[in-house]
Amino acid sequence: MAESEMKKSVLFICLGNICRSPIAEAVFINLIKTRNVEDKWTVDSAALGPWHIGKSPDPRAMSVLKAKQINYSHKARQITKDDFRTFDYIFGMDEENMASLKRMAPKDGKAACALLGSYDPQGERIIEDPYYDDGDEGFYKCYEQCVRSCEGFLKTVG
Repeated sequence: MAESEMKKSVLFICLGNICRSPIAEAVFINLIKTRNVEDKWTVDSAALGPWHIGKSPDPRAMSVLKAKQINYSHKARQITKDDFRTFDYIFGMDEENMASLKRMAPKDGKAACALLGSYDPQGERIIEDPYYDDGDEGFYKCYEQCVRSCEGFLKTVG
């Protein structure tokens, strides 16, 4: 089997692709770099809706990543039907994300769709949207949940 066929792929989803899913993507990329398995993964993030296509992540998200010494660059994009066919895993952040993913998934999709928080060893299944919060406290909480959940996911898939 060719090496490209052995790669695993993960797509992180949230409503607008400027808060939670970019943080999750950045955390996951950082984890696989730290574990020296970056070449075994394809990682991306996307939005359910078109509101922020082409925009950078929320400045508060970027501030948290910078504080955690994670370099990250991304432009928001919207999920496509092909994403369900090409990615192995698609993670939503809350029940509304999951309901939308279920409605959008084509019959020939191969992606396993799940709540990212289902891998949180502390049991915080829902990663709340910090977009409308004042300040960056919700962004730090999102970051911590993403770290725990991404670590938990990596433990289960190797």
